[in-house]
Amino acid sequence: MCRSSEPKQKGETMTSQERAAVMKKCQELSLAGRIAFPETVRRLSEAGVERYHVDLTRDETTYYLSCGESHALALGGPHGTINGPFDATGVEGAVRASQRGEVTYREFLSRIMAAGCVGYFTQITGRKVQYVGRTGDMHVEPFPGTTV
Repeated sequence: MCRSSEPKQKGETMTSQERAAVMKKCQELSLAGRIAFPETVRRLSEAGVERYHVDLTRDETTYYLSCGESHALALGGPHGTINGPFDATGVEGAVRASQRGEVTYREFLSRIMAAGCVGYFTQITGRKVQYVGRTGDMHVEPFPGTTV
C-alpha cells in the first residue's frame, strides 16, 4: 500500500480508498464548476498524486502516485470526435479563459477538444501541463507563477 508523504492528521496516513475518494471528489467538483485548478492540484498533491493524465478520446483520467500506484476514473466530460489539427493558440486561449474564471472545467475541455487536443498530462511535481494533439504536437503551460 502507498503511504502519503503528507499525513491527513497527526500520525495518520491515507488509505488507497481515501486517495481514490479524493481523486473522484476533485473530478466531480471540477466538472460541476465548484473547484478551480489550483485547489484541485493542492488536494491531489496532499493525497500523494504526483501527476495525472486526462485522455479526452477515452473520456478518462488516470492519477499516478510516486509509489507507483495509479487509479483510473471515467471522466464524464464532453463527448465528440477530435478530428481537427492541433491549435496551440486555441489551447492557450482556453487555458487563459480558465485562469481568469471565465469558463468552467467542462467548457475548458470542450474548447481544448475543439483546438485538436486529445489529452493532457498535469505534472504536479513538475508544475506544468502538457497538452497533446493527435499527431504528437504539444503545447506546454507552466503553472501560474512558475518561471521556465
